[in-house]
Amino acid sequence: MIPLARWAGATAMVLTLLSGCAAIACARWMRPAADGDAALADGRYETALASYADAEARFDRVAAARELFAGGYSHVMANTLWILFRLQRYDETIDAAGRAPESALPHFWSGCAFFEKARGEQKPDPRLGWLTRAEEEFRRAVEAAPADWDTKYDFELVTKLAAELRRQPKAPPNQLMQLLRPQPRPGAKPVKRVG
Repeated sequence: MIPLARWAGATAMVLTLLSGCAAIACARWMRPAADGDAALADGRYETALASYADAEARFDRVAAARELFAGGYSHVMANTLWILFRLQRYDETIDAAGRAPESALPHFWSGCAFFEKARGEQKPDPRLGWLTRAEEEFRRAVEAAPADWDTKYDFELVTKLAAELRRQPKAPPNQLMQLLRPQPRPGAKPVKRVG
């Protein structure tokens, strides 16, 4: 019979070997995400996007990996959404948000993309449609992260803008933000400026 000390030592060595192999396998699995992070830090957005797409494809091939490496998957999707929005690829941002987990803030990013699409739309009816979709997405984003004040601000801004646009649907796209400013009533005294 093997003495207890030898058995414990052998067990510890085997466990150390297995944990080392698992750490190496994890690092190799997440290599595209690390490459994407490095490219993002250097400002090479297209390269980062390609690396994150490789990482996402790996997660798509093995569904259990999404659960096992949930933080890594969320990180990949959050950075993908940020890059797509930054590159003004709004349709791709909306599509990617549909696949992203809640921890990647998909409703926030799709709300931002819908808002930008509304700002660029020339026709009043589609513009209001995009703005309404942005309002819905921001509402979901606030429900998912009620403590996020930036998201609350965006939701309130889009809600007020949509309400004003419903009242004045013919407003030109370059004057959308003017709708949020209160207009003085005819015959009212001008506001006295202080300072």
